[in-house]
Amino acid sequence: SDWLCPSHVLWFGFSDWQTACRERGYASLKFICNLPVVFIQGPDITLSKLYKLIEESCPQLANSVQIRIKLMAEGELKDMEQFFDDLSDSFSGTEPEVHKTSVVGLFLRHMILAYSKLSFSQVFKLYTALQQYFQNGEKKTVEDADMELTNREEGERKMEKEELDVSIREEEVSCSGPLSQKQAEFFLSQQASLLKNDETKALTPASLQKELNNLLKFNPDFAEAHYLSYLNNLRVQDVFSSTHSLLHYFDRLILTGAESKSNGEEGYGRSLRYAALNLAALHCRFGHYQQAELALQEAIRIAQESNDHVCLQHCLSWLYVLGQKRSDSYVLLEHSVKKAVHFGLPYLASLGIQSLVQQRAFAGKTANKLMDALKDSDLLHWKHSLSELIDISIAQKTAIWRLYGRSTMALQQAQMLLSMNSLESVNAGVQQNNTESFAVALCHLAELHAEQGCFAAASEVLKHLKERFPPNSQHAQLWMLCDQKIQFDRAMNDGKYHLADSLVTGITALNSIEGVYRKAIVLQAQNQMSEAHKLLQKLLIHCQKIRNTEMLVLLSCCLWQSCTGDLPPPPSRCLPGQRPSHVLGGQVPGGFSSFL
Repeated sequence: SDWLCPSHVLWFGFSDWQTACRERGYASLKFICNLPVVFIQGPDITLSKLYKLIEESCPQLANSVQIRIKLMAEGELKDMEQFFDDLSDSFSGTEPEVHKTSVVGLFLRHMILAYSKLSFSQVFKLYTALQQYFQNGEKKTVEDADMELTNREEGERKMEKEELDVSIREEEVSCSGPLSQKQAEFFLSQQASLLKNDETKALTPASLQKELNNLLKFNPDFAEAHYLSYLNNLRVQDVFSSTHSLLHYFDRLILTGAESKSNGEEGYGRSLRYAALNLAALHCRFGHYQQAELALQEAIRIAQESNDHVCLQHCLSWLYVLGQKRSDSYVLLEHSVKKAVHFGLPYLASLGIQSLVQQRAFAGKTANKLMDALKDSDLLHWKHSLSELIDISIAQKTAIWRLYGRSTMALQQAQMLLSMNSLESVNAGVQQNNTESFAVALCHLAELHAEQGCFAAASEVLKHLKERFPPNSQHAQLWMLCDQKIQFDRAMNDGKYHLADSLVTGITALNSIEGVYRKAIVLQAQNQMSEAHKLLQKLLIHCQKIRNTEMLVLLSCCLWQSCTGDLPPPPSRCLPGQRPSHVLGGQVPGGFSSFL
């Protein structure tokens, strides 16, 4: 339902100025016509923000607006009632000031109808909120003016400006009262899009959760708000709150009848099976594989009872993710790709092809066959405008060329991705999205420069990564590990083994297997061959158990160098049935393993 905010009441006073704006010029009229979009899509904005919008878009009306707002806010309750009565006359006459079918007219009619439905106590509450809104705005304006006068020094002025910018940004999204359905849906869709494409432009986890709690306070059954809360909690790796919000989302989806009304009993079952599927994905993300497998079995059971082939196909893809360390996982993956093509699911089919390419790369297949497979998946991407998978495909090609020791081709692919505009830009001023693919490509770029000894260039790339993906973002772990590895390699090349040993702790915190491997390299460099050999043997057994092919190749080479007595197993014995000659052409990049 539509909800009247104090800023809406103040804006109603602008509607009768359209005739005057026609005389003042096109810019003023355009501003008045576009202003409803701010109120329809966004929450209640502050008075200072409203003044700022008017001064930027229509400066000749700024003084008149402030006088009109002051008269409306300082009037009595009967004046506000009379104002809404007079507002209805805007549609009357042979040449009305506002047409009923226009954007402005539709918005006015919605708000007039919302006002007519208010009880006397609600009308008085709106009147009180209007007065408080005006007083807070005037107080804020005076405080800002005093702040500007009392801070004249350049350094202090810069600090105060940064604090003011932050406060304005928080005010833009904060809402003291309930939002209308359209406003809430726009806010949720906007934040969800930012979380997917550019997390740095979204609200901070704490601020977003505060806004979501405010939404749920007025509408506890708002299912979409619970789902965005689930995504927000994933950003901070809060497994308890994520699970809580996800379960609440599907509970509210069933209780509100959004699925059941359209599909009857089928809609109820659909919510249940997709709830189990999402729960399996959540547990898999946090490494709870047993719980994920149980939830996935439940989703498969419900989907089979309902004969839902699409859900079963999603379950089949997650079965591969959970069982990809098994020897027969490629059979499951090939079957998944064929089924996805049969049921017309291009996203799952393309994602399956990319996973199959990754698996074949570690199995030692030749590069031309892998590129042919990726070419077929690229046709699906461009045909269906799958922007996210286009980025992943280019990043995967970068990783494959590095895997086969072709640094020039890897550099070319990374540059191609970084210079390509996204098909799903966040807004008109943003041409690239800060997704995982761009983070991986930049990490490859930094490592390629570091391998060639250009540590200054690698440092510049890492500096850009830190700005583009702040430490609290979900993809920051990629550049953190990359930075630690580059520092480690540089310390080892310089013979500073104690410095390299101190970096092992940071690497282990980000990737335990990588940390143990780097520790063994340090021990080997310090001529502690027996300790290094024991550590590598334990790591080798562990990696053979979990079928970590990337680390097995590196371990086999390291064991070959550290052997002192008995000859360790060669690379071909570490990887039974594989052809290591194709794999040992270059160092395996860490970012490659992030694409499943």
